[in-house]
Amino acid sequence: MANTTFSGPIRAGTISNTTGTTLGDNVANVGQVVMCQSQAITQADGTTNIVIPANSQIVAIELSVDVIWTGVATTAGLGWTGDATAITAAAAVAGGTLGIISATAGADATRVNNWADVGTTDRRILLTNTNTGDGEGFLTVRYVQNNNLS
Repeated sequence: MANTTFSGPIRAGTISNTTGTTLGDNVANVGQVVMCQSQAITQADGTTNIVIPANSQIVAIELSVDVIWTGVATTAGLGWTGDATAITAAAAVAGGTLGIISATAGADATRVNNWADVGTTDRRILLTNTNTGDGEGFLTVRYVQNNNLS
């Protein structure tokens, strides 16, 4: 199967600009397409090739654990080069169980704002672990390209 690459962002809908008040006729209904990048990852090396374009909004992140993270008090945090906890605080990795862990910014204004807009440069996602071990899985990041909310 062939792939198509766009330089983005991709917008979809039938009415680009609001010119009146009638839904379905003259009120804008165009939205941006949610993009997704996934990569296999190990507990020993949290470096990824997931790069989120500048000014993008992160809408969801999941760590799918298929080999249990090992080690005493195993924690992990998500960030990017230069700020290891820019996206999440370090937290326990599913209590050493298999499954899908949904990441959140938590109650931290800086991290919430980093989800809303990653900033004016592209960001390489990092998963930082407190120790190396045998854990394996894959990381999935969903985002709206160049939503520019800040």
